[in-house]
Amino acid sequence: MQAIEKISRLLINTGKPVTILGKYVLRALIWMGKFVVSSLVETSKFLFHIISGFKIKIDFKIKVKKKKRKKFQFSWTYRYFVMGVFLIGASIFSWNFYQKILLKMPNINNIYNPPKMSTKILDREGNLLYSFYDDEKRSWVGIDKIPQSLIWATISIEDKDFYRHGGVSILGMARAGIYNLKNQNDKPRGGSTITQQLVKNVYLSSEKSWERKVKEALIAITLENKLSKDEILERYFNQVAYGGEIYGVQEASKKYFGKNVWEITMAEASFLAGLPAAPSSYSPFGSEPELAFARQRHVIDEMVSEEYISYEKGEEIKKEKVEIKEEEKGIEGAHFVFYIKEYLEKELGYRGIEGMGLVVRTSLDPKIQKMSEEIVKDEVEKVARLRIGNGSALVINPKNGEILAMVGSKDYFAQDIDGKYNITTALRQPGSSIKPINYLLALEKGANLFDSIDDSPVSYQIKGQKAYSPQNYNGKYMGQVSLKTALASSLNVPSVKLLDKNGVEEMIKLGEEMGISSWGEKNRFGLSLALGSGEVKMTEMARAYGVFANLGEKVELKPILEVRNYLGEVIYEGKEIKERVVGEENSFLINIALSDNQARSPIFGSNSKLVIPGKRVAVKTGTTNSLRDNWCVGWTPEVMVLAWVGNNDNSPMSWVASGVSGATPIWNRIMNELLKERADVFWETPKGIEKQNICGREEYLVAGREIRKNCSPAPEKEGQIAKNEGN
Repeated sequence: MQAIEKISRLLINTGKPVTILGKYVLRALIWMGKFVVSSLVETSKFLFHIISGFKIKIDFKIKVKKKKRKKFQFSWTYRYFVMGVFLIGASIFSWNFYQKILLKMPNINNIYNPPKMSTKILDREGNLLYSFYDDEKRSWVGIDKIPQSLIWATISIEDKDFYRHGGVSILGMARAGIYNLKNQNDKPRGGSTITQQLVKNVYLSSEKSWERKVKEALIAITLENKLSKDEILERYFNQVAYGGEIYGVQEASKKYFGKNVWEITMAEASFLAGLPAAPSSYSPFGSEPELAFARQRHVIDEMVSEEYISYEKGEEIKKEKVEIKEEEKGIEGAHFVFYIKEYLEKELGYRGIEGMGLVVRTSLDPKIQKMSEEIVKDEVEKVARLRIGNGSALVINPKNGEILAMVGSKDYFAQDIDGKYNITTALRQPGSSIKPINYLLALEKGANLFDSIDDSPVSYQIKGQKAYSPQNYNGKYMGQVSLKTALASSLNVPSVKLLDKNGVEEMIKLGEEMGISSWGEKNRFGLSLALGSGEVKMTEMARAYGVFANLGEKVELKPILEVRNYLGEVIYEGKEIKERVVGEENSFLINIALSDNQARSPIFGSNSKLVIPGKRVAVKTGTTNSLRDNWCVGWTPEVMVLAWVGNNDNSPMSWVASGVSGATPIWNRIMNELLKERADVFWETPKGIEKQNICGREEYLVAGREIRKNCSPAPEKEGQIAKNEGN
């Protein structure tokens, strides 16, 4: 025994075992070593007496025939032999114990590491959109938020001696053994304490072996010395399984009752307490849901037995109906949810969010999202006969960049198309909806909206290629028109002529400054860029056209408002990132042109779906060659809506007319809904803008800018709706 004391002091002084087991485990093992050696010594003594008696009896029988009975003394040879056998046995046992138990003991400090917890994506109002998790769906709650009734219920059914034992309960194991003998048809009880169950969940597997049980007992004893009872309970309530992928009482309460755990009733608490023993068997969604309620009544009886509640209170709780929430299998705002996941990983640098336990509050407005989804689906169904298979919409608050709605397709779960394909983040040709950037560039170079440009046939000779001859979508030409009319009426030929004057590289440079990042290889573009040959993402268009809505300032999209960790601490806050790209004056002039219904009337008519009654809204449409993409983008100082229709596989539509069909009805309905309760808000006139009478009309222009009067006649006809290209 003294040798063991010396060895133990030596081990503690070296500190090597402490790094593996911790101080408390080492003490438990030293105590066990003393116990084993003492047991071996006592067992040896006992066996010595047995063997000695056996020898005496044999010798007596042999020698009684030959001579007188002689007292026999046990030989030291035999004593040394027996002691040697037991020492060898003890050595073998100790070596196996060291190899199978001590060397494979986990780090006790893992108890302080958070478990895998699901990451929740919420809308701006805190409603759950979706949870990302890796096998275990879990949310952490502190012991202060767990109701006392749930603690009572759990201790009553799982570990009656919780506040009396030191990690392992001999009395509990005895109770379990007696119960198993009396109730052999029932599921056997194991007698594990709450601490042991916690150990199994945190450190060990569900393997049934003596090695695991020994480890479980040792670690449980150690934890009782490291943690308070409340700390053990908090970890237990957040670690154990409550059915399927649900781990922890908070997720269980949300799943079964649709409420936070601190809001549950005593009846609901007794229901939850009964689940961990056999989550699959007691699941209310299983084949025998009545077992869950029978288990609940048993939990209540145990609470009465342990005197946590009175008999009368128990009977009252049994009569209370527990309403189980219907099992949810959906996802809200699916395209936006997966956009957020990618944003978290690529933009914010979070990796493996499925197990991080983040709570991500996004900018999504649930009412606007639902309304937009319904409108997109409805309008796409209306034009299915025109070989239009899909639609999309994006709603932005241009002031701060918040995404209020993202509809990536007509239906995320659609079977006739790939509904999961997110148009808002896909590369598509914008058609004429890109033209405002070209006209903004002209204004930046000193042009005026009332400057005239010739709408007449033109061909551009390109070395090694066929001559490029742009055409207007109605096949007609209007002669001399103002830049304002050319932009508002979306004339193709003037736009190409303007880009020829501005320079393709200059337009690409301005587009990139405004937020378009998909035009990387500049040498692949020519003058057709003026009509939208350069593919863009809808999210890029939202950022770029936010420059117009914010009078020259680019505002980065802000889809996330804040991110909290599993402890509720804010670890990221979305900030408004602004950058001035162009002056207020020229942005204001673009808004003036695109909100002027009279200026677009020659092509679209005065009563098109580009008009929002009683509101002034800047809006631009776009249709690509061969009718592959159709867009409508419109904005006010407070809201921006982008809409698209087409086909995922880039196959052409049979017919579409901007201002009448396609994306415009989607845009019109969403914008009408957004503005119907709002006052008409228009941009304040910048200080650098003045009004003058030009060619008999009141026109806005930048103060001090050269006025080149070349008055063009007003168009005679209106309402020549687009038929094929670039409107």
